[in-house]
Amino acid sequence: MRLSIDGELCIGAGQCALTSPDVFTQDDDGFGKVVPGQEGGGGSPLVREAARACPVQAISVEG
Repeated sequence: MRLSIDGELCIGAGQCALTSPDVFTQDDDGFGKVVPGQEGGGGSPLVREAARACPVQAISVEG
């Protein structure tokens, strides 16, 4: 699995970090980002749920 967040789409809602905090976090400006080293999803079953919870579909889950 490969994760990414489109910084142009992200509005900083924080649903990703709330749903799967071991894989997603927020930067200093409040926008979502993948925790360094967790680009592969970290085996978390909540990753796909976090992607679905994003109100602007800024999260891409491939694989």
